[in-house]
Amino acid sequence: MKRLLMASTCVVALGCGGPAFADRAAAERWVDQEFERSVLTKEEQLAEMDWFIKAAEPFQGMELNVLSEAIPTHSYEADTLTKAFEEITGIKVNHQVLGEGEVVQAVQTQMQTNRNLYDAYVNDSDLIGTHSRLQSAVNLTEFMAGEGADVTSPTLDLDDFIGKSFTTGPDGDLWQLPDQQFANLYWFRKDWFDDPQIAAGFKEKYGYDLGVPVNWSAYEDIAEYFTNDVKEVGGVRIYGHMDYGKRAPDLGWRMTDAWLSMAGTGSKGLPNGRPVDEWGIRMEEGSCNPAGASVSRGGATNAPASVYAIAKWDEWLRKFAPPAAASYDFYQSLPALSQGNVAQQIFWYTAFTADMVKPKSEGNNTVDESGLPLWRMAPSPHGPYWEEGMKIGYQDVGSWTMLKSTPLERRKAAWLYAQFVTSKTVDVEKSHKGLTFIRNSTVNHESFTERSPNLGGLVEFYRSPDRVMWTPTGVNVPDYPKLAQLWWQQIGDVNSGTFTPQEAMDRLAGEMDTVMGRMQVADERANVYGGCGPRLNEEKDPQWWLSQPGSPKPKLDNEKPQGQTVAYEEIIKRWQ
Repeated sequence: MKRLLMASTCVVALGCGGPAFADRAAAERWVDQEFERSVLTKEEQLAEMDWFIKAAEPFQGMELNVLSEAIPTHSYEADTLTKAFEEITGIKVNHQVLGEGEVVQAVQTQMQTNRNLYDAYVNDSDLIGTHSRLQSAVNLTEFMAGEGADVTSPTLDLDDFIGKSFTTGPDGDLWQLPDQQFANLYWFRKDWFDDPQIAAGFKEKYGYDLGVPVNWSAYEDIAEYFTNDVKEVGGVRIYGHMDYGKRAPDLGWRMTDAWLSMAGTGSKGLPNGRPVDEWGIRMEEGSCNPAGASVSRGGATNAPASVYAIAKWDEWLRKFAPPAAASYDFYQSLPALSQGNVAQQIFWYTAFTADMVKPKSEGNNTVDESGLPLWRMAPSPHGPYWEEGMKIGYQDVGSWTMLKSTPLERRKAAWLYAQFVTSKTVDVEKSHKGLTFIRNSTVNHESFTERSPNLGGLVEFYRSPDRVMWTPTGVNVPDYPKLAQLWWQQIGDVNSGTFTPQEAMDRLAGEMDTVMGRMQVADERANVYGGCGPRLNEEKDPQWWLSQPGSPKPKLDNEKPQGQTVAYEEIIKRWQ
């Protein structure tokens, strides 16, 4: 009884010194005060917490280190959920948040050195092709059935995770557990688009209605119109486009995050094009061996559609974005929208919804006095090379990833934490904080039906069947860290004017093939990639490949067809 009283006192104090003890009283307090919104009843929540308390008994007093990138969801986990987990289970977690590049670097370093830097990572599912090949990560399907069976929650409900297909390897096994998920959608100022005078001026100039752009031609027309014709709204200088161009790793991810496939680079197929994916890497159906990135090897990284995509990114950034955008990185560009001087953004991440719905009193100029958004999100427009059946955008799925270099007992304890922060007890409240849905049951919870008018279309999107067309990097990419680092410098050379888009993409495709060639040698000699490393095609005249059906596709005679738009209300009807 004395121990229970001491533990209860520590729960109330929230953060008192000394080790925490697993405690049902703590679970009851957290369920009552923090996790009141849940798809489970209170009794079901406490039963789930009882399982965590029991499963954590062998690990009480253990201190874990985990790492994720800095977005609101992970800040909530680090600041709040670690406290709940420690007080309920007795396991202390140091949840560190850093930039995405630092997370990828830490994962790569631990895989290369086999030193246990962190006990678990929230690592993008973009690395699914890497983890399933290198065998440095823990195969979760095998772990849950074997060594981790005693620490795998009976209420985990994997089928409830909307991103499970993205964290499944070509072997059909689960390698990562989704923790947060967000898409890149189209963002626009609906209040300006609805202004009769602005709409009439657009119709007069371009001959079609101002609305959500269906294709890149319309997006460009709208960007030009707001930048050069409208120019000011309410005395504020406005622009028709926002992006970022800082010469940093973020710039590479800006392009590998489906930008080429939005233009139409890849092949048809979901979640990723086959045989050619959104990076332009070729891998034949039924094979696990990438065959090349260059058009001369059947890839499309330097194909006309890819060159077009890079040229448009550069052109729009220079012509239609605020002057400061060229020096912004990922983390600076998206919050900049809250200044209220941009009409639309073609590549906007829903992870920033939480910031975009902050009240006007906090400096957000994109909500009205009552806090309702003046903006909306809508489907991404596509480029002229895009075809029905292709993915239309990117979806980030930050997922719990454990590496074999982590000792088993620490790995098991970390797996408990990963399941806790994604559990049905916690997930609705966590989703309200970060707005990065991972569970189907959560997005359909009644609290999000009530909140949906304040979220600009986010709930409608995630409840719609269309969400499957936004997907992460897939299994064609054999080693994400090695290949991703090649992108940003080449793209930066376009922005600086050092190389043309064609020259930059030729260099990039060549470098990718060189690196994949080294992987091929390592795999053939030492089975480094489990026999699924690259097997590059012999080079041919690029025209031979361009004359074959599908991707890589030949250059179009007209890369700017007539602009097409659709009314936002029609999109919402479709999503509902």
